[in-house]
Amino acid sequence: MTADRKILVVRVQPRASRQELVRLSETEYRARLLSAPEKGRANQELLELLSDSLHLPRQRLKIIRGESSRVKWVEIS
Repeated sequence: MTADRKILVVRVQPRASRQELVRLSETEYRARLLSAPEKGRANQELLELLSDSLHLPRQRLKIIRGESSRVKWVEIS
């Protein structure tokens, strides 16, 4: 991991009753998402939620592992 790159580990709960992001540690989060995990909708919602919560442009976030899993690695560049 380089100085200008950071990896977050996010455990996702799709189809939740409310949307929320909970920080568990410096690099670990739990995300509750409203979207179903169909056609990438939950992944898009996750990236938008992280972008808003972390005050980062959406273009700086990328899922690098776990596209179809509940545990995702998100790179911040």
